[in-house]
Amino acid sequence: MHPLDNAAYASLTGPHAHVAERYGRAVRYPVDMCPFVALPQPPEESDWADLAALVGTGRVVPLPGITTVPPKWEVVTTFSGVQMVGPDIEAVPDPEAIPLGADDVPEMLDLVARTEPGPFRPRGIELGTFLGIRDGGRLVAMAGERLHPPGWTEISAVCTDPGYRGRGLAGRLIRALAAVIRERGDMPFLHATTSNTNAIRLYEKLGFTLRRTTVFLAARVPAEPGLLESPGVGTGGSAPT
Repeated sequence: MHPLDNAAYASLTGPHAHVAERYGRAVRYPVDMCPFVALPQPPEESDWADLAALVGTGRVVPLPGITTVPPKWEVVTTFSGVQMVGPDIEAVPDPEAIPLGADDVPEMLDLVARTEPGPFRPRGIELGTFLGIRDGGRLVAMAGERLHPPGWTEISAVCTDPGYRGRGLAGRLIRALAAVIRERGDMPFLHATTSNTNAIRLYEKLGFTLRRTTVFLAARVPAEPGLLESPGVGTGGSAPT
């Protein structure tokens, strides 16, 4: 299987294994870092039981790479998306794209709240490099890294203050991040919903190409005590509290 076919799992069992929380073969990011959970493909019945034990019954979890869920798991949301790769993107450092750190997180969260680029949690900055552009000291645009399958790095959290759109800031940040990613020998990729046609047009203009269409799905763990057992599969540790 290609690393991008199950990117979250390849990341959590590869370069991001040091932050992964595990139960059996189910893995997830710390909830204050990233909302994603992941299972091997194709998941077995015991893997779903491991996931229930890991996240807790009744919880709603996003399931990247999953298109169907077992009976009694409730699909809460589902929408189509695209996965794009950037083998031909012009990777160019930008002198105004400055690294963002822990002190910048409150401003980053505020910008995300106003622009809604997708999930970004307080510890999301620990997943990789984040770059921002400031105007008069105020953070007006940012982009960063999220999933990290072997050989690949996802560009995510691309957002621009509404008052600064149309100035090419997002494109500059993506090219600057691509330069960082290429420097360490990885290839950039990203995801977008199919309804976000403006973003897709920008990514295509920058040199990203469609790798595949996908489905973004979130499901609720059924409230059944039996799903907390995992017969036949050894556990890698207790479910976090």
